[in-house]
Amino acid sequence: MHGHSQGGVWDKAGAPTGDDAWRPVELDKGVYALEVDGGNPGGTIAMLIGDEGSVLIDNGLQKSSAVTLAATETLAGGTVDYLISTHLHADHVGCNANYAAAGTTIISHVETRRLLSVDDTFDKAGLPVLTFNDRATFHLNGMTLEMIPFANAHTISDCIVRFVEANVIHASDLFFNKIFPFIDLENGGNLDGFVAAQRQIIDMADDDTVIIAGHGPIGNKIEMQSAVNLLLAIKATMEPLIEQNMSMEEVLRKNPLSDFEQYAWFHIPVERMTKIVYCLLTES
Repeated sequence: MHGHSQGGVWDKAGAPTGDDAWRPVELDKGVYALEVDGGNPGGTIAMLIGDEGSVLIDNGLQKSSAVTLAATETLAGGTVDYLISTHLHADHVGCNANYAAAGTTIISHVETRRLLSVDDTFDKAGLPVLTFNDRATFHLNGMTLEMIPFANAHTISDCIVRFVEANVIHASDLFFNKIFPFIDLENGGNLDGFVAAQRQIIDMADDDTVIIAGHGPIGNKIEMQSAVNLLLAIKATMEPLIEQNMSMEEVLRKNPLSDFEQYAWFHIPVERMTKIVYCLLTES
């Protein structure tokens, strides 16, 4: 894993080092991505800022809540008005309760709220108060923000946020750029569904669209197609072994994904990716 591609500081094992921090990158007037700039505060977040108010997409891990609140409130010039939670994972919703306490209105897909409400590790003070089923749209600061849900891809319920006029898509964890993706089988994730969702996002994009990855560097349509190709190549490598009814232990001994070592990162080394894909391909 090459350190800078995540925008942070990394040690030799690929784990983040240094103090948790965010680096704002302005993508268009009032449209920002906040990339990891040290430590592991969470997945890449995004913001819309203007005279009519501010919208934050995701936040990060609870342990970094002070850092994350400070960074986003500095950009917003005060309390963040709205927070969109793209899915249930703690590296994206860990600070929800802190934002709710500050007066931020939290929004998510109805299924994300349902999952968070039964998650014992989640502070219920951070539950979304506005939910949507199909799509929802913000009209703010002369910008249209479309929240578009995808079922059974990364989890049972993810949404992306499309900044229409800025030609920016925050794909959240439907895009891991230049690194192994995580597909959460326990929470309804599905390998083919993940590929299908990515292909739909690619179809929404043109050659100039900026696509923010949940993890990894800010990308584009070509890099997202590369992410699709990576997952299809991994699937093609693993399927013949599963067709031979090999156990997970036998597959791990063969180390079939050794050729994909360059995509390993602190959260998903090769062995874990092998286990994830094995489980995804053998689920009944």
